[in-house]
Amino acid sequence: MSSVPGSAEPVPAAAVPAESAPAASAPAEAVSARAGSAPAGPGSAGSRAAGPVAALLLAAGGGRRLGLGPKALLPYRGRPLLEHAVAVLRAGGCGQVVVVLGAGADRVAAAADLSGCVVARNPDWESGMGSSLRVGLAAMPLAATAALVALVDTPGLSAAAVRRMLDAHRAGSGLAAAAYRGRRAHPVLIGAGYWDEAARGAVADAGARALLAARAAELTLVECGDVATPDDIDTPDAWSRWRSVP
Repeated sequence: MSSVPGSAEPVPAAAVPAESAPAASAPAEAVSARAGSAPAGPGSAGSRAAGPVAALLLAAGGGRRLGLGPKALLPYRGRPLLEHAVAVLRAGGCGQVVVVLGAGADRVAAAADLSGCVVARNPDWESGMGSSLRVGLAAMPLAATAALVALVDTPGLSAAAVRRMLDAHRAGSGLAAAAYRGRRAHPVLIGAGYWDEAARGAVADAGARALLAARAAELTLVECGDVATPDDIDTPDAWSRWRSVP
């Protein structure tokens, strides 16, 4: 497992003591340095030729509405929900996975097997998903041409849906979102040329919504409703339903 604080470069896990204090969350400028300065545009695949797509798994939330602690550690199919999400992303074809932790980061990192992942810690996780997106984009591997942004609390995401998103990138899309019966949801694929713009618009809980709205004409919707579900786990009732799924 590799770990990065805020906007730092990924480093081997052994080089990051567990008790190290996390750095401040990554500013948009840190993302810009990684993404390059070429503008994105229609058919640009995010300003880079289609290549390796790294998964960006947002797992920093504290699960306040659910009331069971960090969602990343919810027990699901015999392991923490975070491990399940990482496995799905890898099975779908994402060779590299960046995981953003926040609430209970030390406990989550100790309890979940994140071998081979890059772990980025977001000290500002309470400010909302936007700060986690910025931290994650700043931690993207330099070789990645796109980030597939997924949420830890969507256990209905399948490897088949992940593969469809990666296929859309290979076909030339630099900005894509999964759709379920035509309705946009996660995961969202963001080409490297869009990372700077995505980071600038990632405030509070907005995530990538500002980017997707501004670039609607360039967005590819990838129908996944026949192979996955977008439902998240926000309430005890929702969690109860998912816990009963074999």
